[in-house]
Amino acid sequence: MPYLHVRGTRLHYEDAGTGPALLFLHGWGTSGRVWQSCLPDLVRDHRVVTLDWRGCGRSDHPADGNTIDGITADLAAVIEELEIHPTVVGSSIGGVFATELALARPGLVERVVAVDSPGYWPGTGMRETVHDLRERLVDDRVGTLAGWVPDWFAPGAAPGLVDWTVRQLLDSGVYIDELFTEVTTYDPRPRLPELSVPIVYLHGEQDAQIPLEVARSCAAATPGARVHVLAGCGHVPHQENPRAFTAALRSVA
Repeated sequence: MPYLHVRGTRLHYEDAGTGPALLFLHGWGTSGRVWQSCLPDLVRDHRVVTLDWRGCGRSDHPADGNTIDGITADLAAVIEELEIHPTVVGSSIGGVFATELALARPGLVERVVAVDSPGYWPGTGMRETVHDLRERLVDDRVGTLAGWVPDWFAPGAAPGLVDWTVRQLLDSGVYIDELFTEVTTYDPRPRLPELSVPIVYLHGEQDAQIPLEVARSCAAATPGARVHVLAGCGHVPHQENPRAFTAALRSVA
């Protein structure tokens, strides 16, 4: 398996195809495997890199560095090591990392595609929910995830897909839980007018985790930003409807 040693941590990645580079960042606690159904189409004409970010999947699970700034620094090092200039596609909190990377190091990023990303949580009603979730993860991690993850998907999602996602979350490290505390106060909107990298928000129409209004509000604050709504999808459209997601990604990237 290919690994990069970045800031004292071994990060797993997969790299296939040739052409314009795409760097995929999964959401909290899952892994680069969540993109697998989209890859056969995209590697035909793109260089596609999927990364398990620190604390997740097949990467190391260190106790330190599990912050937005820490993971953003990891991404900058990965891009420089691989010598790519990618479109960075980030799911959920992965979209936060992508946005922060574009704000801090715009020269490294071709564009950002934020997929059902929590651009901000203050004012959305999610803050109290997330604080409660972090407490329950300590008391009963398995039961809490089993009760929460089905809501990531639109009604009718295959039970096997939900179970597979829960297994990925259980395989990841517990230290990434500190990200929950950090994101409850995260709000990039005051800085989005300064974003010089193009950004598109792909958002599931039925996302019960991050309201569609979050994407629209962030886009309104960002010069040239667009919102593309994926009909019938929830919080993880790339898992729920890979064909529609891949077609949408091609149309914007």
